[in-house]
Amino acid sequence: MAFFIPGILGYGGGPASIPLVEKEVVDRYEWLTVNEFSEMLAMANALPGPIATKMAGYIGYMEGGILGSIVAVFATVAPSLILMIALMSLLYKYKDSPKVKRMTAYIRPTIAVLLGVMAYSFFSTSYEGAGLYQTVGIAVVSFVLLEKLRVPPALVIVGALVYGALFLS
Repeated sequence: MAFFIPGILGYGGGPASIPLVEKEVVDRYEWLTVNEFSEMLAMANALPGPIATKMAGYIGYMEGGILGSIVAVFATVAPSLILMIALMSLLYKYKDSPKVKRMTAYIRPTIAVLLGVMAYSFFSTSYEGAGLYQTVGIAVVSFVLLEKLRVPPALVIVGALVYGALFLS
């Protein structure tokens, strides 16, 4: 259920389901701490492929071995797959409808708030562990690397991991 519910409600793809997975995995089932989840999320972002399935595979494996990994990945993929098959003709028929476009536009702010809450939680955890200057410094450098210099996210994450290993441990 930890991955099935985000799979149903995670409208907009893997990144939209991350806060929902975090809520289930950290708050509800307590399989990971916020810090462990943020580390797993960083690694999942650094690797190629869909993020939601990587997270499900990893967390499922941690909780139930190979079978847990298979169940978690299936629970992540199945809702979208079933809905895509069932609704494909309907969506295709009304894809240019103003109502469908408005519906999508109204969902985006909710997803933005969910991602913002999760980012605040990560910032708070980092602040408690590394302090304000380190947290803000890493955030600013990461932002500049990603947005101004167009460095690939995987390299920024690896750089932050190396920095953390060298200077924060």
